[in-house]
Amino acid sequence: MPDPQAAGQPPPLSTRLLAAAVWSIARFIGATARIRYQNRETMDRVLREEKGAILVTWHGRSLIPANVLRNRGYWALISLSRDGELQNCIFRRFGFQTVRGSTGRGGIKAALQLARILQDGGVLAFTPDGPRGPTHKVQLGTILLGQKSGCPIVPVGISARPRILVRSWDRYMVPLPGAKVWWVVGEPLRVPPDADETQRERLAVELELALNRAEKTAEEMLGFSYPAEFPV
Repeated sequence: MPDPQAAGQPPPLSTRLLAAAVWSIARFIGATARIRYQNRETMDRVLREEKGAILVTWHGRSLIPANVLRNRGYWALISLSRDGELQNCIFRRFGFQTVRGSTGRGGIKAALQLARILQDGGVLAFTPDGPRGPTHKVQLGTILLGQKSGCPIVPVGISARPRILVRSWDRYMVPLPGAKVWWVVGEPLRVPPDADETQRERLAVELELALNRAEKTAEEMLGFSYPAEFPV
């Protein structure tokens, strides 16, 4: 499906209205959330001192980051699917700049565009297991992007209580209004410019573990147990 916005055409009215409704609900949730941070100084230092950065969290935990990082001119990668068109409208309302593409469609072009953006000092907010999963599995495109751009990859774990976990592939987390939220920052990961395929695969596993550890910490801060299926 062609991207209406990429072609200079506005998305359908129905898509814009639905996006406005979803954004309004998400902003209300974000505005009432009581967010606490662990190791935030690491993220702030990277954003302050580095020329560009890649902030990553799992796909199912993106609602809170969309609120926290809004209106900063950061970038998001949005798929070319029909659902992606809706997500594109929502993220633009949050003040993100967007690049359309995914591992399935438009991936190479989008990756090259994002690498140039990062090299120019841009910040990318990214879900390395999106847009279709499997959940909690870092796709190698994330590591390649870190390698091509030379930018650090910063893992962020998110949890909230009370919340709803949607019955979707990523168990998408929707905090309830007034929820207590933990935002846990892990140590940045850098990909050597000369990394080969074996090294990239190893770093993908390292990033998975770092994300899981950060999310596990956030979950346990709120009294949840962490699923054994996700190694830490």
